[in-house]
Amino acid sequence: MVSRLNGNAPDRATVLLLVDVVNDLEFDGGEALLANALPMAREVAALKAAAKRGGIPAVYVNDNFGRWRSDFRSQVRHCLDDGVRGAALSRLLRPDDDDYFVLKPRHSAFYETPLQLLLADLDARTLIVTGLAGNLCVLATAHDAHIRGYRLVIPGDCTASISREDNARALRHCGRWLGADVRPWRSLDLAALARDASDGGARPAQRAVAG
Repeated sequence: MVSRLNGNAPDRATVLLLVDVVNDLEFDGGEALLANALPMAREVAALKAAAKRGGIPAVYVNDNFGRWRSDFRSQVRHCLDDGVRGAALSRLLRPDDDDYFVLKPRHSAFYETPLQLLLADLDARTLIVTGLAGNLCVLATAHDAHIRGYRLVIPGDCTASISREDNARALRHCGRWLGADVRPWRSLDLAALARDASDGGARPAQRAVAG
């Protein structure tokens, strides 16, 4: 028997990704992003709570923001305790002890990270992608997930960008070209997603990807 990397967690068809929500926002444009991120964070927090009740695990995929000697828990402490601009965002979306986390060095959650290995161990087939920024890291992650054959759900009220127009444009792109469901999260049937929302039960690695 092959030992499971995630202990005794059962197989999951759907996984919730939270992209770059533990974020100090200490960069040019961070103040404008915060204005859009706080309403988004309240929706993501509500979605995460509902997903957890339905048995959908949460994976935080967070940029290391160039802090190569840091780890995820240090990032959380920095964002909560160091008086940074993004503290309110991080308080709303602080991880629970049973959440998963992956650090990423660039935009996509898949680039040079163990995310795909973790998702395989969780038997993930559908990804609910949320977070920051909708037109950058969320978009890059969505493209890489699509290439790998995952079914995509990107709730329209659970991503934010510096510009609302850019965020809306990214959502339209994901809906049209990646086949993502971009409805607000309260329109989703989380119970059905938790059971299995894959097309015919095929695992991502087994699906053909259309060009």
